[in-house]
Amino acid sequence: MRKQGSGKSNLELPALRVTGANSMSRKHRKSFIALWLIAASLLTSASAQETNKSKPEQAPTPATTKTVINLWPGVAPGSEQWKQPETALGSGGMKAIVNVSTPTLTAYLPDPSTATGTAVIIAPGGGFISLSINSEGHDVAKWLVARGIAAIVLKYRVVQIEGQDAAQLGRSARAAFMAQMSNHALVDEDGKYGIADGIQAVKVVRAHAAEWGISPDRVVFMGFSAGGMIADFTAIQPDARPNYAAPIYGAPISAVPAIPQGLPPFFMAMAQDDTLAGTYIVAFYDALKAAGYKPEFHIFSSGGHGWGMRKQGKSSDHWIDEFYYWLEAQGLTRPLK
Repeated sequence: MRKQGSGKSNLELPALRVTGANSMSRKHRKSFIALWLIAASLLTSASAQETNKSKPEQAPTPATTKTVINLWPGVAPGSEQWKQPETALGSGGMKAIVNVSTPTLTAYLPDPSTATGTAVIIAPGGGFISLSINSEGHDVAKWLVARGIAAIVLKYRVVQIEGQDAAQLGRSARAAFMAQMSNHALVDEDGKYGIADGIQAVKVVRAHAAEWGISPDRVVFMGFSAGGMIADFTAIQPDARPNYAAPIYGAPISAVPAIPQGLPPFFMAMAQDDTLAGTYIVAFYDALKAAGYKPEFHIFSSGGHGWGMRKQGKSSDHWIDEFYYWLEAQGLTRPLK
């Protein structure tokens, strides 16, 4: 059962103006349902493993500094009444976190001798119900920091679900996914806290720029799946935009948002056989193009959806190499002089 705080809140969320159809076309509804069912099955697989509320992540390399800070001072606005404990299900690339109410930033900082001054904020996916925290979070960060790029994993708020153990949480997660199917406006509703956290993350990273050895005008926002939707909305809203945006197989679902002027450069990636989110990603790309932007868009021949850092023996395994080449072309892999 879905459970979120019903009390009053001072949270001011960005207005998400959208254009186009107000409801999902019948043509794509089956694919969208399949997307959430696959995500739910991942939670089920994870819940079959040991539940772990505090298992530490793999230690960074000796030359890397790892820092964890809360995203908001005190309780995150809007989630004051959230009571379900944060819980990690599964391990390794299948690790998923549910019931995040205290968002954090985990900053992987390179050795100063190799630091480029570039920072990449990373928002994992999970349908705003869970977070694929390793494959689409910490594993990405470790790859980037090894190349002199500060990588900051955003553990953002997701919708509250009830359950006393992994099995109950898995059932609640599936129910939440199906509720989104019955009313796809819930995708926007469930995502508004993550989007608010994404905007706050850009502000906090810039506030720590001197301390973390990064340039405040070299902040990249990367997101996967639902995290890609956060990356998109963080980039198009006017408050504290990142300098670059990289939504990976993620885009707004319910409708294409209005595209304003002054957006940062975009890097986008998806697989040609992503029948789950591909339609929405292409629609967002087309909207950027129609507004006069030139996003870099990589469409791999195969890979499906949700690959993260998992290796499948496909060309999409190398998406992060292409992302690095794009950073290089932007001048972001070389230290500022």
